[in-house]
Amino acid sequence: MPLVHHELCFGCGRANLFGLSLELEEVTDGAVAGRCFLKQDHQGADRGFAHQGVLAAALCEAMALACGLNAHSQTVQIELFARAPVGVFLEVQARAEPATGGSALATAVASSDRLQVASARGTFRY
Repeated sequence: MPLVHHELCFGCGRANLFGLSLELEEVTDGAVAGRCFLKQDHQGADRGFAHQGVLAAALCEAMALACGLNAHSQTVQIELFARAPVGVFLEVQARAEPATGGSALATAVASSDRLQVASARGTFRY
């Protein structure tokens, strides 16, 4: 069953027509994997390619869900390596380390057509 913060969440919500509709499922304790479709509406300045902020949103969403439904971002660092075309699926994976002192460390990667396009790491609090 897909993980969802709420139905209007930009990252994972199913009722947000402008959102990513990121479909993530828990693969192991503290790890999620899934995908979203990069729509024409997700284009950035480079025609035919997803806006970098869309890629960042997908990574942030995956890390938060890997940490748990009640996790909130404290700090996030994102590195974009390549452009991701629209009209394809973006595969996303994220993993969280066990929480200590009310916060957890998480990492995520995104790939398009088997090419890694972005990675991220962040600290999330509960």
